[in-house]
Amino acid sequence: QVQLVESGGGLVQAGGSLRLSCAASGRTFSTYTMGWFRQSPGKEREFVTAISWSGGTTLFADSVKGRFTISIDNAKNTVYLQMNSLKPEDTAVYYCVADRERATLFSPSVYSAMEYDYWGQGTQVTVSS
Repeated sequence: QVQLVESGGGLVQAGGSLRLSCAASGRTFSTYTMGWFRQSPGKEREFVTAISWSGGTTLFADSVKGRFTISIDNAKNTVYLQMNSLKPEDTAVYYCVADRERATLFSPSVYSAMEYDYWGQGTQVTVSS
């Protein structure tokens, strides 16, 4: 059973930074696509970023490109989301996600919440203006 546990959310002023962590357990993840989605009140879940388990390939939503980075520590089975230059519109619950298929990262379905097999419980990020 795959488990994804997020941590690192909180309250930060606009322009500040936060780092989210996602500890993955329960499987060998070498073929997985990992990523982050977010959801604001009244909105659908939105793709943020994805990464191959090797860390060699990454993909970002236009809204966060240049401000967010994603990385993996394979030894710790942990995915990180470094968020810089945060804006009030980044306020959301952030979810760590995992998909069993490496190929997802290279297909249009990478942007679809329905594609992902496993979800964490979410962590709240609030950016004040």
